[in-house]
Amino acid sequence: MAANMNLQNMDFDRLVASIRQVHDSVATQVGKAVNISLTLRNWMIGAYIAEYELCGDDRAKYGETLLRDLAERLTDISNCNRRQLYDYLKLYRVYPQIVRSVSAQLQVIAPEHVAQVVKKVPTVSAQLALPGEKLVNSLSYSHLKLLVDLDDDLKRAFYEIECIRGNWSVRELKRQIASLYYERSGLSKDKKKLSALVQSSAEQAAPKLAIRDPYIFEFLGIKPSEVMAESELEDALLNKLQDFLLELGHGFCFEARQKRILIGDTYGFIDLVFYHRILKCHVLIDLKIEDFSHENIGQLNTYVSWYRKNMMADGDNQPIGILLCTQKDQALVEYALAGMDNSMFVSKYQLELPRKEDIQKFLEETIKDPDENEKP
Repeated sequence: MAANMNLQNMDFDRLVASIRQVHDSVATQVGKAVNISLTLRNWMIGAYIAEYELCGDDRAKYGETLLRDLAERLTDISNCNRRQLYDYLKLYRVYPQIVRSVSAQLQVIAPEHVAQVVKKVPTVSAQLALPGEKLVNSLSYSHLKLLVDLDDDLKRAFYEIECIRGNWSVRELKRQIASLYYERSGLSKDKKKLSALVQSSAEQAAPKLAIRDPYIFEFLGIKPSEVMAESELEDALLNKLQDFLLELGHGFCFEARQKRILIGDTYGFIDLVFYHRILKCHVLIDLKIEDFSHENIGQLNTYVSWYRKNMMADGDNQPIGILLCTQKDQALVEYALAGMDNSMFVSKYQLELPRKEDIQKFLEETIKDPDENEKP
């Protein structure tokens, strides 16, 4: 640790390294503490709902509308819509052992009988369960939310262990579940070899990004746009791109940056959203600091389709997406038309939107010197 370093032998480079080490260490602890607090908060909300369903004085009045009515009363509290309240209730029921992680301070505000949930006769699932302290200290709420949705106890336990052992990111856990890792392991003759192969290529959770999560944003009262930029280059490009499009005079009106949308159970973030007053439609911009991939354009098409279904007002034309991929001194621009089959309509869009060549030139010049226009 930096604190144990012999100061007599410290040079400038070691000073820089020590400061970085202190920063990273403290940032990791803060991120972990925030994630633990959020998990316990959601678990206790679920506990209160479960207790109310069992013995609430006026529970019969609400019945099946309980979560909907509760969500309507809690609009001033982050992450408490009807679906999320259901998730918290499920978290409480699937992971009763988390009660042992509730601190003495929080026990004061916990439901009166909540501690009794771990005194039940052990079941098969209880025998498989990891200690609550291990779960809460090793996995974020977003990890647990994915695990709670698994109905098979053995399958859930398998992913808990593998996720903790490999320090998987939430994205990696989701990918492994989707790739049927559990089922493949069951069919594999050499399970250790398969596990080693999976773990060797798994994406690990980065301590610095531990709190970059939609749930955490709202929990802390932080806007996603304040922390979502993945790099200084990306942030600089988005700043310049926003100004560039507004200065074109083609009718772009800025609406949002890092616009968060919920598709099913997954949050997406759209880098820039404009409304085009001439075309009378939304224009979504997605910037990727990487080479073009079909996944990129597929993601943007999904965003465009979501906007078409949920955000179009009377008199609006269909939204359009612009995908920008950058790699070194090259740039690629693709338009996402979301299934438009009217050639005249597409042609009109092409006349009003900036040419691909102009955007590519702008991106390439900005990548070479993203701070050029900010120099005195």
